[in-house]
Amino acid sequence: MTDTDPPLAPEDLADRLTEVFALVGPLYRRVQRKVEQAAPIEGLSVGVRAVLDLLHEHGPMTVPQMGRAQALSRQFVQRMVNDAAAGQLVEVIPNPAHQRSSLIRLTDGGRAAITAALAREQALLRQVDGNLTDADVTACVRVLSSMLELFDNVDVD
Repeated sequence: MTDTDPPLAPEDLADRLTEVFALVGPLYRRVQRKVEQAAPIEGLSVGVRAVLDLLHEHGPMTVPQMGRAQALSRQFVQRMVNDAAAGQLVEVIPNPAHQRSSLIRLTDGGRAAITAALAREQALLRQVDGNLTDADVTACVRVLSSMLELFDNVDVD
């Protein structure tokens, strides 16, 4: 698509976005399996890895904040935080903004584990072929962000 291409009609857009959904599901499941296969390297489940990734990217967060960011239930995120804490990958610290909702932050061990996981994933992603341009990736991110925005109001709890 160039800047001069007209937007798709809603029915045509829906058809094209159906193609995207058809790719995103299998891609997500395959990536999840790949993370699980590599878990013995860092000792991370997919859920714990997601928690560590959020904390690495955003700094200390509450469990509800992590749940909203990943569209996961607070209960699931709490279980993953508990698993990460049991592995000494995260720690609970006081939240000056809210006494009843503690902050979760990475420990040095958690930081090392997520850094190793990200480095391994970057090495894998460097193998993607297809002569993709920055514009291609920008368009992909824009499309997926628009689709995600459509479902912002979905209750995950």
